[in-house]
Amino acid sequence: MRVDKFLKVSRLIKRRTVAKEACDQERVTINGRTAKAGSEVKVGDIIEVLYGNGKLSAKVLLLAESCRKEDAGSMYEIV
Repeated sequence: MRVDKFLKVSRLIKRRTVAKEACDQERVTINGRTAKAGSEVKVGDIIEVLYGNGKLSAKVLLLAESCRKEDAGSMYEIV
């Protein structure tokens, strides 16, 4: 699954266009390597997202094309 789509479906970032822009600005890394919007994400990968002043690290637990808002938290684990 593409990293921008994963960020949107898991609701770590609200919209896919915002997730793509974050990738274009090199604010997203997968396992320590800078990620482009089309980079593939696998179960077990560590995704880091740099926000304004903070950083969010999440481990991918589940890949799903779509899920309900209530189930989105089960797709990742905050590290």
